[in-house]
Amino acid sequence: MHRGPDRRSLAGALAIAVALLAAGGGQGAQAPVAPEDGAAAWRGFVDGERAPIAIGQRMIVVLRNPSLADRVAEAGGTATESDMRQWTAGALAAQKQIAARLSREGIRLVPDFVYTRTLNGFAAPIDGRALALLERDKDVLGVYPVRAAYPAALAGADLGDVAFAPGAGRRAEVGIPRIDGSGITVALLDTGVDFTHPFIRNRLLDGADMLDPERRGIARAHPDEPTRLERHGTQLAGLIAGSGGPGGIRGVVPAASILPIRVAGWQPSAEGGFAIYGRTDQLLAGIEHAVDPDSDGDVLDAARVAVVGVTEPFASFPDGPLARAIEGAARLDTLVVVPAGNEGPAGPSYGSVGGPGGAPDALTVAAADLRRATATVRVVVRAGLHVLLDREVALAGAAAPRGPLSLTVVRPRRDADAGPRGTPLARYFDDRGYSLVAGRATLLARTSGPTDEARAAVLAGAAAILVDGVVPAGALGLDDRLDVPVIGIPSEAAAALRSALARGTDVHVALGAPGWRTNERRTSIAPFSSQGLAFGGGIKPEVAAPGVELFTSDPGRNADRTARYATISGTSAATALAGGAAAALAQARPELNASALKGALVGTSVPTAESPVTAQGAGALDALAAAAAEVVSEPATVGFGPADKAGWTAVRRISVRNVSSRRVRVDIAAAIEGIAGLTVTADPTRVRLAPGAVARVKLTARLTFLPRRVGAIQGRVRLEVAGGGRVTVPWAVALPFKGAALIGGVSLSARTFRASDRAPAVLTVQAGQVRDLAGRRQLRPVSRLDVELWRGRERLGLVARLRDVLP
Repeated sequence: MHRGPDRRSLAGALAIAVALLAAGGGQGAQAPVAPEDGAAAWRGFVDGERAPIAIGQRMIVVLRNPSLADRVAEAGGTATESDMRQWTAGALAAQKQIAARLSREGIRLVPDFVYTRTLNGFAAPIDGRALALLERDKDVLGVYPVRAAYPAALAGADLGDVAFAPGAGRRAEVGIPRIDGSGITVALLDTGVDFTHPFIRNRLLDGADMLDPERRGIARAHPDEPTRLERHGTQLAGLIAGSGGPGGIRGVVPAASILPIRVAGWQPSAEGGFAIYGRTDQLLAGIEHAVDPDSDGDVLDAARVAVVGVTEPFASFPDGPLARAIEGAARLDTLVVVPAGNEGPAGPSYGSVGGPGGAPDALTVAAADLRRATATVRVVVRAGLHVLLDREVALAGAAAPRGPLSLTVVRPRRDADAGPRGTPLARYFDDRGYSLVAGRATLLARTSGPTDEARAAVLAGAAAILVDGVVPAGALGLDDRLDVPVIGIPSEAAAALRSALARGTDVHVALGAPGWRTNERRTSIAPFSSQGLAFGGGIKPEVAAPGVELFTSDPGRNADRTARYATISGTSAATALAGGAAAALAQARPELNASALKGALVGTSVPTAESPVTAQGAGALDALAAAAAEVVSEPATVGFGPADKAGWTAVRRISVRNVSSRRVRVDIAAAIEGIAGLTVTADPTRVRLAPGAVARVKLTARLTFLPRRVGAIQGRVRLEVAGGGRVTVPWAVALPFKGAALIGGVSLSARTFRASDRAPAVLTVQAGQVRDLAGRRQLRPVSRLDVELWRGRERLGLVARLRDVLP
């Protein structure tokens, strides 16, 4: 607690100041997704297991002193190597001065990471006393929490099959014809990469590891299970720059160079085991390395594009350390491409976008489903003479029955909990070591890591696997370690099956021959893809790319020593494709800086009729159209913020830049989608621009009455180039949900107390809010929470300040 000057009894009067982020959100008027297609059905298949993580007292301290990126921006975007090294050293010196001041107060900081290129700050374990001193320091801009970030196979399958043919929606086909990424470096911030895989090994530069500097970005194995390699980084690398794959499979830019930066991987979990994750401080260090790979203080060797494959669930804050670092990277001409997240639709007045997807300067990507067809099989489940299920269902994995099958269904053991460091295999063997499931089918409960459970059942000899709950087609991916049919069945049928087994009734499942059916969701946004708005009201995601069942490399080798391949789903997969498209555009248009690359990609994307702006942003990427863009908007999207009353007005400005070699005329008009009472106007409505010239355009939104619904009003500003193409600028106005207070459950263990470390008074506060609205989570965060100590009407000082607080 704060120590009073005379240590007399203090009244525990509490002052709490809260700065609330404007939270925008879409989907208020959209019907909930059906359970069979919705985000819940994909849970665990696109993110895997999320084990609890012990962050400890790690915090990120952001300083007011300028970073290298700030200095370069002040110098007009250009600087010599000597200047950059001097500015980098100056940023580090500022950190040492603060450390010296704290040392005189008896506080010793031991940073885990220091940041000087994209932002000026450091990450370190910080106790409460040091936290209060740092927040009061004149050179400290803010202290932010460290959070966990999570990563959002094929021997026997026939790649000549219709499912994997060109144009079938499972290949990386978002590039530019005859552009292969030559001369472009793409930094990949993800788990380690398999440097020996033939699909990518010729494209990999010497990497870096933010978790273990000695390993250079190599994929690591589970400490207790050597066969469980980190997979995600290898899979994204293949989507970006793979070449020479089976069936002519390749990445978006097969001649680009990939700089692997390991920011996530096997690390200790809070349960005593290991889990794959990264942390905010590790990701920040990875962004620093992406802009200065040789760590010499200048950024002339910065990666042109940085692809981030991990996401902090729901943490789409627009002004935290990650957002500041991504802004710094853009100033140093590195475009950072990030996933929207795999949380699916959320409540109407906020978005489910994860961090760093809320960063204004990041290109945030949604996942679309472009598969033309999905695999199905007829399933009949009988308990004795009773038919529990008879219907056609989707195949969750790649393997299909080669002919009709009839199998006995058994259940795994319930008394074989292997613990966090163990293996699920024990559940499928009896006490004598004999398999319970060999040559039979088994029913798996829905878990946070269904893929690992399914692999354990296959290793124990199961001939087919049933999963409790309808599973989307292809959700388990193409993986030769799952070489038996995996099928999701409705929960009602699963419950009846489980009940029959408990009674000792014989249960059998019959599987018919596989077939194909048209994918009714084709071209729509995938149900698991997170949707906006971001906290603060910005449009996120901004573009969409294919993100379901994409074929790519997988680490390790098959039993015959051939290279492994797999499919992957998720917004991280879509991000890899978008990063590849950005690299292709950087090669085709080398004069475009990071902001213009983003503007061209967003402005030329193609909207789909089925999805709102808050789900798809500008729409599906069209890299070829981006290569022909003559003007770009900066920023590429516009968030007007929350409208809370009739008569509300907001003004935003965009810069329209001519990136062509000719003089152009641009006509500007704003379109509103689906609501009366709102007007958006542009001033001026026409500009003429010489090559390289920039015009400022004012956009004004006015609301004459407040609609009853909550969510977002959305539309697009059209930039029509005379004699050329069109660029669109999506915009949104948030209609915030008004509910219970953000602060609740305030209690103090003692009304009066003396300042004491041995017997402190304990303050309990519930900050933020999570509510269920029509089956969707509605989350309201807190931008800043101040706890102040008062004696009567006398303010004694700041006890604590928390920033970017999730409920």
